[in-house]
Amino acid sequence: MTRLIVAAGGGGDAVAAAMLHAALYGGEDQAVILTYAWDRLLIDPLPGPRRPDDFTGLRRLTTAVWAVPAEARPIAPAGSTLPRLASELPHTLALLDPSGGAEGLTHQLEDLVSHMEPESIDLLDVGGDILAQGDEPTLRSPLADALTLAACSQVNAPVRLLVAGPGLDGELKSEDIGDVLGPVVHTFTASDASVISAVLEWHPSEATALLAAAARGVRGTVEIRDAGLPVPLTGESPRVHEVDLDDAISRNELARAIMATAHLDEAEAHSREICGSSEIDYERNKALWLNDRQPAKLDPAAIWPQLEAFEHEARAHGVSHTTFRRITEALDLSGSQRDDLRRLLIDSRPEQYDAPLWRIPDGT
Repeated sequence: MTRLIVAAGGGGDAVAAAMLHAALYGGEDQAVILTYAWDRLLIDPLPGPRRPDDFTGLRRLTTAVWAVPAEARPIAPAGSTLPRLASELPHTLALLDPSGGAEGLTHQLEDLVSHMEPESIDLLDVGGDILAQGDEPTLRSPLADALTLAACSQVNAPVRLLVAGPGLDGELKSEDIGDVLGPVVHTFTASDASVISAVLEWHPSEATALLAAAARGVRGTVEIRDAGLPVPLTGESPRVHEVDLDDAISRNELARAIMATAHLDEAEAHSREICGSSEIDYERNKALWLNDRQPAKLDPAAIWPQLEAFEHEARAHGVSHTTFRRITEALDLSGSQRDDLRRLLIDSRPEQYDAPLWRIPDGT
């Protein structure tokens, strides 16, 4: 028995897909997780998603779809978390290539479904920005989700849309999408989160880290991203909701607009027109900024006063936890220094490690 799970936005959604499979399908055979190679700039310095031509060692699954095995490697200077994920997750990772727009993705999905004849197809989004209307001022990354939604809505097979952890990506609040969320399919537990705990030791996804933390019972307000967005962890945070696919399409103006696109740049143009931006433009601009800046050196002696100043300010804003990505950027360090900083903090102050998050002390 084979299940197909489409990771709506790539990245952390692919990690969450492994947790979802274990929770819903338990001891069944491995899943195929279809995902983008679209990582944050701290992993991949090249803006936008990677194509099959950007890798060596891929394995052909169908005429249109490639698997990313553990031995695959991105061609420098590109980077990707997928080969390491393939080595640590008991599933087949298959590559979504959006270079052919929504039409190209639809063809890839149809080819894979025809080849696999899966028992089920789940489209998974952590946070729920796949339900964005497009005009929300906090929306930052609508294009990836809109592309997968558009493609899945055109596949000649039943697709179940699942939203895990409403609001956890910091782009939309859970109350913004509450009217379209359907029944709760599952509430993640600490046992479910243990399936991906080792991956979250190194994977940079913030939304999936928050989802795992919520599953472990962590509650409070988490500061994420370079902008320091506050995201609440509540009893709603570990829940997985089913959403009617037609309702999602009716709500997502960008997904409707890009259904017939045959190139990624066409889809980008629609994103700029409807949402006012494209996340690839954001990545292009940030990549230029990162190339021009000189990050601070990781000086352990200097870290502690900087960290305490950051924690003091966060605490004043009611923040109880943060991510290691947020600390890295707040201390003006580069993404390549994140792992070293993380080890330094955990080794020195293990009592503040509320895995996979960093707890802000209460100041007493």
